[in-house]
Amino acid sequence: MFVSSTVRLSSRAALLTACAAAVMGIAHAQEPVEGDEGLITVTGRRISQSSEAIGEDKVTNVVAVTREALLSAPSGISGLKMLEQLPGFNVQTDGALGLYEFGNSVQTRAFNLDQIGFVVDGIPTGRSDAFGGSPVFRYVDNENLGVVEAAIGAGDVSLPSYSTLGPVVQYNSIAPQEEMGLFVSQSFGDFNMKRTFIRASTGQVGPFRAYVSRTKLDSDLWRGPGSVDREHWEGQIHADLGGDSWARFKFVSNDFFDYDSPTISRAQYNCTVRSVVGACGRDFAYIENVPNTTPGFTPNPLASGIYYSNSAYTAVYNLAINVRKDKLYGATFHAGIAEGVWAESTLYWENKDGYGVSPDAYGSTVRGTTGSTLNSYLRYLYQADAGLPVFAPKGVQYGLSGVGGDRYGITSKLHWEMGSNAIEAGLWAEVDKYHRTQARYNTLDGSPAGQPNLDELVYLRRDYRSKRDTLQVFLKDTLKLADERLVLDLGFKGLMLDYSYRGYRDFDDYYRTTGTGLATRGIAGWGPKSNRAQYRDFFLPMAGLLYKIDGRTQVFASYAENMALPKGMDDIYSVIRPGGALVPQPDAERSTNMEVGIRTNQGQLYASLAGFYTKFKNRIQSITTFVQGGGSATETFFQNVGRVRSYGVEFAGTYKPSFLNGLAYGNLNVTYNNAKFKDDIPASTPILIADKYIPDSAKWIVSGGVTVEPASWLVGNISGKYTSKRWSTFTNAPGSSVKGFTVFSAYVDIGDGWSFGPVKSIKARLNVDNLFDKDTLSYISSSVTGDGSFRPLSPRTFQFTITGEI
Repeated sequence: MFVSSTVRLSSRAALLTACAAAVMGIAHAQEPVEGDEGLITVTGRRISQSSEAIGEDKVTNVVAVTREALLSAPSGISGLKMLEQLPGFNVQTDGALGLYEFGNSVQTRAFNLDQIGFVVDGIPTGRSDAFGGSPVFRYVDNENLGVVEAAIGAGDVSLPSYSTLGPVVQYNSIAPQEEMGLFVSQSFGDFNMKRTFIRASTGQVGPFRAYVSRTKLDSDLWRGPGSVDREHWEGQIHADLGGDSWARFKFVSNDFFDYDSPTISRAQYNCTVRSVVGACGRDFAYIENVPNTTPGFTPNPLASGIYYSNSAYTAVYNLAINVRKDKLYGATFHAGIAEGVWAESTLYWENKDGYGVSPDAYGSTVRGTTGSTLNSYLRYLYQADAGLPVFAPKGVQYGLSGVGGDRYGITSKLHWEMGSNAIEAGLWAEVDKYHRTQARYNTLDGSPAGQPNLDELVYLRRDYRSKRDTLQVFLKDTLKLADERLVLDLGFKGLMLDYSYRGYRDFDDYYRTTGTGLATRGIAGWGPKSNRAQYRDFFLPMAGLLYKIDGRTQVFASYAENMALPKGMDDIYSVIRPGGALVPQPDAERSTNMEVGIRTNQGQLYASLAGFYTKFKNRIQSITTFVQGGGSATETFFQNVGRVRSYGVEFAGTYKPSFLNGLAYGNLNVTYNNAKFKDDIPASTPILIADKYIPDSAKWIVSGGVTVEPASWLVGNISGKYTSKRWSTFTNAPGSSVKGFTVFSAYVDIGDGWSFGPVKSIKARLNVDNLFDKDTLSYISSSVTGDGSFRPLSPRTFQFTITGEI
């Protein structure tokens, strides 16, 4: 059905040529109705509303993925992978759906995932790190979304977020429908993927209408043994309260279980290094449990009588899992007070619970040994010396890391229109409590296949609680002049952040060592500690201008300043300085965002073009390294790397000329982004990163596609995305780049209003990801020097979906 994988279309030139052809010559539009310039005239079953797609009437560059595009994507696609359709976003995920939570990276302008704000139906999602945060993909399903709207450079001052340095992405759900009904979607795909989505709607019942949906997804990992299991519930009740007043109640439950897959080195990808079972390239993975008669699995000669003492056993998949159970409750009340005057408040509560499992090797039994062999046995020995209630390891350990907590808050704002002015004022208050534990336990027989014995603690590492208290206030005035052709948006927000940390930070709080060599002994550690940080800025301004040249073309410009809580605060404050000293308070990250652009909504074309300049200081950068003695395990710490600046251009356009009579149309997104460090990292030997490109930041991203509608019951699409060369190190060291690549996808949608008995709107869709089976490195976990670690692009993947309504 599709072109053979032997076709090679990997160059940027090929993609640009194809996209240019799509945009310049293969599309259709209705002719504009004379005298009605407000009509949306570019039409098609896979074209979103142009006003939403290009951010019409916004003073900043705002782009959107709307419902039509969301329903064309593979079923179950993650909330982050949705963003790769937008200009300005460099999104790399693990797998066709992007469900592996530790395999996601997002870059936009000078910012990465942890510096972007996310809001779901007016509720901020908090920090985005997968281990202890609230990443947005746990709280959305694409069938329930109406639009995903991204302010690439600077979100509105009214939007709640303590992590954003400018960009804010809003996920807005569909409202419950007015008629009773049942929507069902069933998907099947490669790697034994099965996904069922069911949404039941009550229709209008008095002042209420509601729906509840359930998603069940099961799939094998595409690389190595293991599976992904996701059960997701969403519910919404909408109540009409009379006049312009209404209320909305929302509930989300996400139960997620998956096995890890490892990041790999360049040598493992290039097959100069293989796993113990001979795997390499994009097939390099954890292995299934094997007996220690396999070469490379013989017992450690220094561990007499310990059958599973070889560190090779830490590469098994069954001791690398993630479990998350998250719930989100929200209630929004909108009160229409008078004409042009309304108030709105949202209350929310999120409960997080989960754990991760990783293995640990037995290690050396010789006191005084340091370095990579300081694994479980010596940790146990020194903690036993210090009087901790620990048991000798029996082999490979079951490493248990617990996460949990509660986050609750309120957003509230008042909107008041007075002549040509519209004034908004409001606040956001939130409390975020988090608990982290980390320890190692024996399995029943020391085997990686054995059940965990949580009564036999081998060693302790962390047990702390952190708390984030946030208060944000804002005031904004929108002034319309010159018959509303000129719009001025002036506002500011004030942000107050209090952070506290208490508990056991790391090993040295449990035990320390004294003596050298064979005389080394464990003694009591520093004990639990407390630390605090406080950030205040009561004036973070934003100014925007919009000028309507005519009814279809607008120019815009904006300026905004932002402050964010330093990302990775828990990891920063988990560092123990010499003598047990506390880490000093890091400076808040601060940014300045400027942009200017033009957008147009013509009869056959809608497009936007924006130029931007961004700078920020006190950038906190995550640095990931391999854990000593931890096999393929990695750990991340954070460091201030100084100033960063970024400038570039973003273009998005869709074109559908009339001469093809509705047969086809095309879209094109182009991003140029030049993002560099401006300071070296101070150290005893300074790390020279000034004027180096930010790791994982692509200078060029070009995406586009062609959609054809040859019949009323058939829609087809082919799309491609080019990502240019990226660096894996801060120093842009020779040999640490990842070459540019192009990946294509396609879908065919069959059916338009087909019915069978009581079932209506029957449709079938075939999605293909990585159409030409491109084999390359995609996700980058960066390092300061040397080289990073990576995740390969997943292979060609098919998915078939059938949907219907009752």
